Amino acid sequence: MNVIILAAGYATRLYPLTLDKAKPLLEVAGRPMIEWVLDNLADVPNLGAIYIVTNNKFANDFQAWAVRYQDRQPALKLKIIDDGSKSDDDKLGAIGDISFVITRENLAESDLLIIAGDNLFNESLRGFVDYAKKTVATVGIYDIGDLEAVKKYGNITIDSNSTITHFEEKPEKPRSTLAALAVYYYSREAAALLTTYLAAGNNPDQPGRFVQWLYQREPVKTFQIKGKWLDIGSKETLEEANEIFAKV
Repeated sequence: MNVIILAAGYATRLYPLTLDKAKPLLEVAGRPMIEWVLDNLADVPNLGAIYIVTNNKFANDFQAWAVRYQDRQPALKLKIIDDGSKSDDDKLGAIGDISFVITRENLAESDLLIIAGDNLFNESLRGFVDYAKKTVATVGIYDIGDLEAVKKYGNITIDSNSTITHFEEKPEKPRSTLAALAVYYYSREAAALLTTYLAAGNNPDQPGRFVQWLYQREPVKTFQIKGKWLDIGSKETLEEANEIFAKV
């Protein structure tokens, strides 16, 4: 199983912090955000390569960071992928980036673990991977516990077998307090459907859009992530993350 870390966005909501630095390289509790993400993979067995897809503007920064990080985590095989985009106007979008990496790196025969580089949580992904490997597709979920707060995320309902029965991005009327995290497992069969999704002209951004499309065609399972979780989308959540992860 190979891993794709999504790190090609321009994070315009965090300007000016992200004018000259990619959001996943911003520090949280003294470390680049992406390192918290990768550390959750450290004890997952039998991982292949970890492809970090970024944009042309920040590719060199990620290369320089990867050399330093690799010295501390030599077991993780990192590869930086430049998607060629230069601004928010010509970006490929998260789903477009996944497809780009699959094509460029010949991953069509590989099962994939896909994680957003700004998705902060403090739980190892070993349990998620052990569960997901037995499924066609699995999405990490988190119980926000608040119907109002969950309106900012992909909202999910599930049946007694943890299979998605409804998925809606940023709903006006949420049906549960469960939020979809940007943590996905796709078997090679599920990943192959990305081509069909994009060829039909569907939204190439927001990775949850593919799940919203996929669950109506294939069974998509869920796995609940516990502990601390934050989606870094504003200066306020970045400050909150610094406070929380300083205590981890």
